[in-house]
Amino acid sequence: MNKKSLSTTISVLALGLSLSQPLMASSHREAPLIAGMPKVDGSDFYMFRSYEPGRENYVTVIANYLPLQDAYGGPNYFDLQDNARYEIHLDQNGDAQEDLTFSFQFQTQNKDLALNIEGNMVSVPLKNIGQIGPDKLDTAALNVSQRYTVRMISGDRRRGQKHHLSSVEGERTLLKPADNIGNKSIPDYTSYASSHINEMTLPGCNQPAKVFVGQRKEPFAVNLGEFFDLVNLNPLSPPDARPNTIGDKNVTSIIMELPIQCITLNGEPVIGAWTTASVRQAQIYNPRPNFDQSRPSIYVG
Repeated sequence: MNKKSLSTTISVLALGLSLSQPLMASSHREAPLIAGMPKVDGSDFYMFRSYEPGRENYVTVIANYLPLQDAYGGPNYFDLQDNARYEIHLDQNGDAQEDLTFSFQFQTQNKDLALNIEGNMVSVPLKNIGQIGPDKLDTAALNVSQRYTVRMISGDRRRGQKHHLSSVEGERTLLKPADNIGNKSIPDYTSYASSHINEMTLPGCNQPAKVFVGQRKEPFAVNLGEFFDLVNLNPLSPPDARPNTIGDKNVTSIIMELPIQCITLNGEPVIGAWTTASVRQAQIYNPRPNFDQSRPSIYVG
């Protein structure tokens, strides 16, 4: 069976590495079909030259997914889609075709933690049963977690040469931090989330990249409600999107910091980038059915 996919693509950017002037666009649930699949709904894509001291030779790319997250959105919160492909594509030569792709795939892990209630072990249907963090290894109380893998693909995103990436410690499967449940569950969320920043080794590159996937504050500013209410905006209001109606929302960010010398080609000073998320349209439950053991039935009413 042909494994076709349904994809969402967001925000093609071009970055001149000498000028560092990206173009930006946004989408927050505007597309009707993908709005029904929020886990693979891409909202924004950002690319810029890293500006921290000592990091000027790196490019940061940020792909935001699952927009309009409310901080109180428990008990399930906002995991990404198992078996979907979240991808960041780089065009190195200006032909609008991907030359490098970083492909992320996620897998949810359920521990089924239980508490002793009057002598009976009772499963708890919550993300956690105690405090989490501040280190990423402090997961004893974490009931549901997600891990992910990263592949770098050279050439065509589906038929190109694939490399499974590892952290500098040799880990091929990385842990995504739990969402910010609250101060009692995760007292120091900043330290906890920061512990999930991983350095990764790229093939043929002598400088490590960095990767992080997790919940972040929504960086975009827009009068979202007023805009879709027949553009009910005051033309004399401040130009900085006040009041910012999504200022208290979160997104899930896939963030990479990549060494410039390892993502450019033949000294070309401009790269393009975009992000896509794809899910299979069909799933095979039994690729080799035994017709001797099953008989079709027809209800004729």
